[in-house]
Amino acid sequence: MNNGLNNGEATVFVVDDDAPVLRAIARVLRSAGLNVTTFESPREFLAGYSADATGCLLLDLSMPDLDGLALQQALADRGGTTPIVFLSGHGDVPKSVSAMKRGACDFLTKPADDEQLIGAVRIAIERDRSARSARQELAEIRGRLEALTPREREVLEHVVSGQLNKQIAADLGTVEKTIKVHRARVMGKMQVESLAELVQVAQRVGIVAPANAL
Repeated sequence: MNNGLNNGEATVFVVDDDAPVLRAIARVLRSAGLNVTTFESPREFLAGYSADATGCLLLDLSMPDLDGLALQQALADRGGTTPIVFLSGHGDVPKSVSAMKRGACDFLTKPADDEQLIGAVRIAIERDRSARSARQELAEIRGRLEALTPREREVLEHVVSGQLNKQIAADLGTVEKTIKVHRARVMGKMQVESLAELVQVAQRVGIVAPANAL
């Protein structure tokens, strides 16, 4: 399906126990070219939920048995990161505040304006895409880091602290020429071309300078 979002396989998962409302929301979203899958209960959604599914969750706040906040918590307990846009027919401020504090992407009051609804969903899908991209990039950096030898890891930590090669050599009990070799290998394995880029990459994975390098 071609959609204005260019969101690939992203899907809007809509959960609402009111069947007519569920159909109406799905119709609005599909008219905007979005992929939509509907569920009439939170438990039905949870039964088939996969953290690998890309997109967002459009969730009714007030439902019997398991309400929207409970489903939000259930997803968090499973490590789910799917962005959530809440819908409420009551404009419940305390619950909306609670939902937002727990990481909800937006909170709309029924009946939501079509453009507002579509806009909120687009933002949520983009948020999901950006978060997944960041996690993938971080995983790749960690993979490169694991390819370093213990000595190269030491050199990396000293380099990002701002030390010169001769200072690193003194700290590690070797010669400057050897440090230059290790440094070049570190740059190659970490796939960076400058010290500034190496520092940024190291910061992404939480590398800090060793105490004796400060």
